[in-house]
Amino acid sequence: MNNRMSLLLRTVRCVHRRSFARTRSPSAAPAALWTGTRKEPVEKAGFRICLLTAFRRLHEPSPGLPPPGAGASAPGSETLAAAWRLLRGLSEEQRRYERRLVLEHPAFAPLCQRLLRDARRLARGDLVFGLHALVSLGVPQGTLLVQTLLRVCQEKLNQLDNRCLSVLATALIGLEKDQNVSALQAGLRLLVEQRIPHIRDIFILQNLMKCIGKDAPVSLKKKLEKAVLKDMDHLTFLNAQRVFFALVAMNYCSSPILNACSEKIMENIHDAPFRQLILILEACHDLQYRNIKLFSGVANYVTSTVCLWDKRQIILLLSAFETLGFQPTELMDIFAEKVTEDPEFLNLKYLLIILRVYSQLNYLPRGQKQLFFETLHSCLNKYLPNISSMELLKAVYSLCILGYLPHPALDQLLQKENLDELQSGDLYKDQKDMMLQCVKACVELDSPTFTKPALVLAEDFSSSVSFNHKKAREALLELLGDENMFRENVQLLHKYHIDFEIRVDSERKKVLPVTATDDQADSGVERLAFLFVPLSAFCIGTTHPQGKLAVKKRHLTKLGYEVVMVINKKFQEMTNEDAVEFLKGKIYSRSAFPFSEENEINQQF
Repeated sequence: MNNRMSLLLRTVRCVHRRSFARTRSPSAAPAALWTGTRKEPVEKAGFRICLLTAFRRLHEPSPGLPPPGAGASAPGSETLAAAWRLLRGLSEEQRRYERRLVLEHPAFAPLCQRLLRDARRLARGDLVFGLHALVSLGVPQGTLLVQTLLRVCQEKLNQLDNRCLSVLATALIGLEKDQNVSALQAGLRLLVEQRIPHIRDIFILQNLMKCIGKDAPVSLKKKLEKAVLKDMDHLTFLNAQRVFFALVAMNYCSSPILNACSEKIMENIHDAPFRQLILILEACHDLQYRNIKLFSGVANYVTSTVCLWDKRQIILLLSAFETLGFQPTELMDIFAEKVTEDPEFLNLKYLLIILRVYSQLNYLPRGQKQLFFETLHSCLNKYLPNISSMELLKAVYSLCILGYLPHPALDQLLQKENLDELQSGDLYKDQKDMMLQCVKACVELDSPTFTKPALVLAEDFSSSVSFNHKKAREALLELLGDENMFRENVQLLHKYHIDFEIRVDSERKKVLPVTATDDQADSGVERLAFLFVPLSAFCIGTTHPQGKLAVKKRHLTKLGYEVVMVINKKFQEMTNEDAVEFLKGKIYSRSAFPFSEENEINQQF
């Protein structure tokens, strides 16, 4: 037994040091050997030599040891665990190939048979590590071996210590729901709830959090949250990242935990791999967690080290920021400069991402707006012969939001066959209709030949006022005294909607009845368009509107309205008296935005 375990330890150390070179003379050319259907250098095949030698040596009986059927087969589970530890350090592509070779190796089937035969006599550690290794190596879940180990785990669940529970939880994460997995998860939840007060290891806690899943009771999630908070003094950089992902798996946004993890990540951000930064930002999106300090820190770090990053990496980072609604202006300026200097790296996929990011965040690079437009337009024109109708719509829509009309692409988009294709299927129909409507509005209203109309035809749908706007309606009635002094739920051209329209004289001293000015094209009358919008319509931490709201504001302005944007959540929190005073200030003042200080926006996060 000692000889076998020594071999395993030597093998693990050998692979972890990545020292696979075979002994040979210095002048010898790199040898090659055939493995499967590939011919690879010995250095790359060294992993396989170490692993498969371990399989063979462990499977062979040694002098002085009992035969394979003479007792519990701990070496079987240990061998599987060692195999997974060796595979874990490889790239995903290498891992898939090596995993297949391991599963096809002649020693693997007898090893599994031995493990199946002695499953109920395995020690608790061998049991859970063996199950975890089999799942990680890709042994099908429906096999008799995996299902037997799951049933044995159910029988011995109360005997497992906290470390074994953590390993079992990790194994269950990689399995689909079936009768045995569901029963084991249910038992695990009950056991975890009993043991939480005694678990003081944050690594074990985050594994358990991943396993209990999104459908766990809120009470259990809160207990796990308290246990993690008690152990925050021992939080490491690596655990801080893992806790983010554990909370996503549990679908539980704990601001105290996330704030502490964010601080730890910020302290060690220079050690964070690029992929981890992306995953952390994606976790923030999944949890609807908004931490401006964290986002700014990541953006500033990448900006300060931008020469070290590949352009494609920056694109992925900007895309992650866009989904969060965060606008890293300095990084976007630098990247726009890189695009204009060397646009050749832009394939169609990256071009569409860049267009989406800059349009949805409503940002144009400082000092290079026209050059940036021309560069992206030129890149788009190269792909017009082979572009799909949906990709063409996305590209044109993004440029239109930014106020730029790409005429060759527009002409191609508005061809009958492309429009018919876009309007034929039910998949994403609402999204496609919305984008086409926006493009058509931009073609008309953003055209250089468009002039502000003297009279805008509108429809009043006062009977269908939104429940969220009843407070505003009551405040306006109290302020203006008559419902004829304003209009509600006004529908305009191109399906644009205004929550409330109010007309005032040119000096903003008097409110005019709507009915008296409906049919008059009077230059002395100003029209105010009140839009009650969600906080998510603005870039995080700013009063800067995102793409859809920005283009709506631009078009309403061209139609002759002065737009007043009100953050609905903030307005609903006001008292009735404050709401009246607030609207009074907006009607009789030329300040078009309700909150001039960004810190008032920040209070919402």
